[in-house]
Amino acid sequence: MPAKRSPARRPTMKDIARRAGVSESAVSFALNGRPGVSEVTRERVRRVAEQLGWRPSTAARALSGEGAATVGLVLARPADTLGVDSFFLQLVSGIQEVLAERHLGLLFQVVEDVPDECAVYRRWWAEHRVDGVLVVDPRTDDPRPDLLDELGLPAVVIGGAPDERHTGLSTVWADDAGAMASVVDGLYALGHRRIVHIAGLSGLAHTERRIRTLRAEARRRGLTGVESITTDYSDAEGAAVTHRVLDSAAPPTALIYDNDVMALAGVATATELGFSVPADVSVVAWEDSALCRMVRPWLSALSRDTMEFGRTAARELTALLDGGPARTVRVPVPRLIERESTGAARGRDSCGAGGGDIDLVT
Repeated sequence: MPAKRSPARRPTMKDIARRAGVSESAVSFALNGRPGVSEVTRERVRRVAEQLGWRPSTAARALSGEGAATVGLVLARPADTLGVDSFFLQLVSGIQEVLAERHLGLLFQVVEDVPDECAVYRRWWAEHRVDGVLVVDPRTDDPRPDLLDELGLPAVVIGGAPDERHTGLSTVWADDAGAMASVVDGLYALGHRRIVHIAGLSGLAHTERRIRTLRAEARRRGLTGVESITTDYSDAEGAAVTHRVLDSAAPPTALIYDNDVMALAGVATATELGFSVPADVSVVAWEDSALCRMVRPWLSALSRDTMEFGRTAARELTALLDGGPARTVRVPVPRLIERESTGAARGRDSCGAGGGDIDLVT
């Protein structure tokens, strides 16, 4: 374990008063827009406050030293993809269930990218907005854990790797590699040798783990024509990529989608192109949901208790807030539920494993 780092100290009104050469009451008057100080003094105090990175506390409990009674969750994803993503709806439902038991609020914000997310954490910390945060979508070369360590802000990383340890940060993780291996095993047993993985956002740690596992499983079996193509998780990109790969000279016999929405769009696109599911192409969705059972054929899917995933993360964060140690917690491996959308590859007797390079696109 790395040596525990002393949390950065938030600037106070006393710091501003000392730097500006005025009393604390003058600082209070100046920053709260109250009469009692000259405009020159008001401007000097505001300038010093900006230089020190001071922000006003927006929570009454924080002013009394009792904490904000709120935890934060920032999502750096395209906002237009959230309304159709059942995973996050269920995850947040599980989180909220535990927070409600503790009378804790959830502050949620959507931003453009990770630098914006880091800026939000700094602002929340400076303003005493939250007592801790839940971090989603771990990245490769992720700057967020080190920043949260620096700030001393308790956090739980949802979906992080088990070997990534940071002082004060807990990790709740699922075995994406094991889940992908189980899908490939099932498709291989059905005779599928040309498999396309229509993945989510590039740069996400779980996306990269799934891609690496598919590549390793393909290499182990000597398969060719196996590729991963990253998308933004939307139905539009799911449909566009499906159209592209099925319209190729050697279309895949199996498609793995990183969420249920893309899988639904993929089935619709395949049907429009004249492909029958599963006679011509098998389909597997990564996240099981009611949507997978609202179409014909019903979709084979990886199933897990996403609400419990959220509850586990929220419990780990409340444990940190109670002074408990940082931990790494593993949730059960997603289980493949085989339904009507997967079947034997057409001509499976003649499509044995072949040699050659693996075509991996990211």
